Amino acid sequence: MKNVGEASQQEELATGERSTRNRVARSILDHGPSTVAELATRLGLTQAAVRRHLDALTGDNVVEPRERRIYGARTRGRPAKVFALTDCGRDAFDQSYDKLAVDALRWIAEREGGEQAVAAFARARIAAQSGAYRKAVEAAPPERRAEALAKALSADGYAATARSAPRPEQGEQLCQHHCPVAHAAEKFPQLCEAETEFFAELLGTHVQRLATIAHGDGVCTTFIPRNAPKGSPEMSPKFSEISDIASASTAGRNPA
Repeated sequence: MKNVGEASQQEELATGERSTRNRVARSILDHGPSTVAELATRLGLTQAAVRRHLDALTGDNVVEPRERRIYGARTRGRPAKVFALTDCGRDAFDQSYDKLAVDALRWIAEREGGEQAVAAFARARIAAQSGAYRKAVEAAPPERRAEALAKALSADGYAATARSAPRPEQGEQLCQHHCPVAHAAEKFPQLCEAETEFFAELLGTHVQRLATIAHGDGVCTTFIPRNAPKGSPEMSPKFSEISDIASASTAGRNPA
């Protein structure tokens, strides 16, 4: 029979193990799919320790191994193996009310005008929270605006980063390693489309969405070209105007 001291020591070790595994999972959430070496460097652990925790997290269906997705020209050799969060792993961090959101959007689609009504809601949602993003971007010099937007998105739980694209002279990539509404966006892509439109309007250039968590990718990636012409005849209306448009389109309707 174990004495009290031994039991307490084992409990402390187990708690420490859980804490470290949570750090590993959180690092993947914040930085996107990662190799063992990247995780070891970020967390100050040995690669052997990282592999042990990843084995446990894989067994618990929190993370899964994948081949690293390559954008642009492939280099020689096999792509590095990375570990990404599973849907179950994201759920552990996700505090949004997914089912309620999906049910509400389905109700809007069925009773308030179909896909156009959902798109109007998605734009109004972005417009309602656009103030902080716009303030952050407009305060930054042009070459730092993607970085400023990433910091503002991170403050809202998107764990975003900005980095040079594979060909730096062509542009940057805005990466969102977490999406609080990923499950809703999987069923209603208008949420992603409205966000992409907003990024284009905010940054003053056409942007291209390369990947989304809602479609099963490890990270939402948006390409932002450098030195692209400002404005476009196809540019969406400013999001400061969209909430008014959306309100007008549903004015006087009885939700019952």
